[in-house]
Amino acid sequence: MKTLLKISGYIDALNTLVGRAVTWLVLIVALISAGNAVMRKVFNLSSNAWLELQWYLFGAIFLLAAGYTFLRNEHVRVDVLSQKLSERAQVYIEIFGVIFFLLPAACLVLWLSIPFFWESYLTHELSSNTEGLIRWPAKLLIPAGFALLILAGLSHLLKCIGFLRGQCGNPMRVSSGKSDEEKLVEDILAQQQAGQGTDTVAGR
Repeated sequence: MKTLLKISGYIDALNTLVGRAVTWLVLIVALISAGNAVMRKVFNLSSNAWLELQWYLFGAIFLLAAGYTFLRNEHVRVDVLSQKLSERAQVYIEIFGVIFFLLPAACLVLWLSIPFFWESYLTHELSSNTEGLIRWPAKLLIPAGFALLILAGLSHLLKCIGFLRGQCGNPMRVSSGKSDEEKLVEDILAQQQAGQGTDTVAGR
């Protein structure tokens, strides 16, 4: 069980790395969206390539962060009844849900999305819009995102079993502390303050 929990830790580390990297895409999408709006309203210019890039990045945010969101227990749960049960009962319900609902559905989408992406890649499919982008990177996001979600589900399953065997904590407990979004804002503010401090010293 210790080996399986160690594997679970590696999976969690991968999803955490991807999730934190994807967090920065929110800022990039906001900048692209603002840039598109300014170019269209001020200069009366528009580009389908930039608009599609914005859509692609939105897809990347939602798909690639799905596993990380599951890891953080931040997906929507309807647990009005189960929250009144003991922790062990809740974990048994969680195991049932992961095995019979999450993993089958995610594996099915993964299986169907691979040829969907592969055909687009082989044919070098392009957007039907003028100046549009190639399609296969966007379609690749589907199997990639669901593969990460499957890995997160397997990791969660291992931790649930480990909890029942008394070898790890309850993986369903929502972690306390600041969210990644709050940490990201703090990092940006700290970098800005550091930059202002450097400018002040240089001005002297």
